Amino acid sequence: MLKEGIILGERYEILSRVGSGGMADVYKANDHKLNRLVAVKVMKAEFREDKSFVSKFQKEAQSAAMLSHPNVVNVFDVGEDRGLYYIVMELVEGITLKNYITKKGKLSVKEATSIAIQVALGLQAAHNRGIVHRDVKPQNIIISTDGKVKLSDFGIAKATNSNTITTNVMGSVHYSSPEQVRGGMSDARSDIYSLGITMYEMVTGRVPFDGDTTVAIAIKHLQEEMVPPSKYTPDLPHALEQIILKATMKTSNKRYQNVGDMIEDLKRSLLEPDGDFVVMNRLSDPAGTVKISEKEMNDVRDSLERDKKKAKQKKQKHQPIVIENDYEEEDKGGSKLEKGLTIGGFLVGIIIIAALIFFIANMAGLFDNSKDTSVSSSIVKEESVADEQVTVPSFLGMTLEDAIAQANALGIGVKQVATESSDVYAEGTILYQNIAEGTKVDKQTTIEVTVSGGISQITIPSGLAGMPQADAEKILNDMGLTTVVELQASDSVPVGSVVSTNPSEGSVVSPGASVTVYVSSGSGGESSGEQVTVPNVSGETQERAISALSALGLNYSISSGSSDLVGANEVISTTPEAGSQVPAGSTVTIIVNDGGSSDSSDSQSEDSYVSTGTLARPDQYNGGRVTLELVQNGITSIIYQGSNPWTSGDYSSPIYSSYGTNGTINVYEDNSLIARYPVVTFRAA
Repeated sequence: MLKEGIILGERYEILSRVGSGGMADVYKANDHKLNRLVAVKVMKAEFREDKSFVSKFQKEAQSAAMLSHPNVVNVFDVGEDRGLYYIVMELVEGITLKNYITKKGKLSVKEATSIAIQVALGLQAAHNRGIVHRDVKPQNIIISTDGKVKLSDFGIAKATNSNTITTNVMGSVHYSSPEQVRGGMSDARSDIYSLGITMYEMVTGRVPFDGDTTVAIAIKHLQEEMVPPSKYTPDLPHALEQIILKATMKTSNKRYQNVGDMIEDLKRSLLEPDGDFVVMNRLSDPAGTVKISEKEMNDVRDSLERDKKKAKQKKQKHQPIVIENDYEEEDKGGSKLEKGLTIGGFLVGIIIIAALIFFIANMAGLFDNSKDTSVSSSIVKEESVADEQVTVPSFLGMTLEDAIAQANALGIGVKQVATESSDVYAEGTILYQNIAEGTKVDKQTTIEVTVSGGISQITIPSGLAGMPQADAEKILNDMGLTTVVELQASDSVPVGSVVSTNPSEGSVVSPGASVTVYVSSGSGGESSGEQVTVPNVSGETQERAISALSALGLNYSISSGSSDLVGANEVISTTPEAGSQVPAGSTVTIIVNDGGSSDSSDSQSEDSYVSTGTLARPDQYNGGRVTLELVQNGITSIIYQGSNPWTSGDYSSPIYSSYGTNGTINVYEDNSLIARYPVVTFRAA
């Protein structure tokens, strides 16, 4: 475990530990070069000695760093310092989907579908770049405090070698595809299977396959049929269940062949929950038996009849000679030769008939093929199958014309089936192919590709001015844009409503762009003497309470307490109390329930300790938005967030805690660390 204050790569200062996984510890850090907060994942000591593992770890992290998408925890950097291997990622404040499911038991249909669509969009962006996740599971999906869903740990699963596979599979086998647990090649369809299992858990609150050991669970993935999710959730819409069942087919060829098709069905399921639009491949053979057309079956039957007739004719042709020689005993040497030819011809006919019968039975699925292959052993193939197959190259980034030329030279084809916008691939170049690079296919196979239509643009809608802050932010966020809120004095716009945006309404921006929303704080804020009524947010979540205060032009700070009257992580009360009149721009303290009982003698409330001193204004402060962050025993909490807290001199508001008598307070201005109070003392409250 790294200590606070350690700097990695002469750039990333470790602030606190925020979590731990099977392979690495995760820390919150400050990037001094770009003045932003990041998450740093540091490889655990037991994996550092495996040079092969380290090499793959770094290679995959570098590959993932090229991926940028709103539904992906983006990787910024990868490096090594004093034997410590680390990955620098986007810092996302929130909760994992696994913890969210555990907390709620099971999710609503709309909530589960929304989360699945966002995860699928992140996977689609990765697959378009040729990156397969290989470890999609609720533990790697984060729901941020603003409701965005992000997929993390891209490429990490692939870095696992034979010495560490058990460690990785222990947490992942519940969501691994049959080809993964079998040790076969995984591709984009493996991620689709894992997403399907995750959806199953979201709507039922349980995984479809469980057992006492990882081997037992893996065998169930390979052999057992999955219990339909509607058994555990009877009101589950038909369309969503069909999507889950198709995504989790044991044979990859029966699943969705790309995430885009799955996204379309998920969106359609919201409009037609009872629709029967999901196309299912219901072949009974678990190995993916090849389906033969009626014409082909007739050809086989005709061929069989012809061979029977030939054998009969051959037998009839030689029969008189055999009989004649038996009775007349003429030319005994010639008779033996004739007998040999007759028997040989008869045996050849039997062999041909037997081979054709075997072929028909095999095509009808009467033989048990345990391996996940098409008719690779079929006698219809030439003797050397390898000579009839080619390795699919990567067409990503090529123009359609160049891809067709390269494919034709190999004896295969390329066909465009869709066009999608992309901020990664130039217009007119290929961004997705349905058969991955390195796959062996028969000659004459056609590879389906999606071509980039160029960068998609978003127009900031009109009508935001005068709208309540929360409504305007929701509109912009739903369009794929991020928002930053700033207060602005206004004589004409009501407090809490939008004055303007930057970029302005009607401007064209790229997906994921940041839009500053200027919200009215009234005519002149505190100096104007305008009074604001503190709203009643008791029982609301912390996020909804903050939104309500911000909409009225009020700043806020966070404190903790215990109560049996509201749920865990819900607001107990505010200071000043609800209904009080305060100047616009004032700071209101939100007291959040920590989940403990107020009358329990065995638990210690959050206000067991209170700070004894004051916090002087840092020399580096330039008047921006301030966040005060308390760190005690590795636990981080926000104690203040708002405008300048030093307008009346030193910050002297009481700071409550239950984590000891000493702590550190970090001071951020506009999300950049500007100062630190290394020792803040507390006394018993």
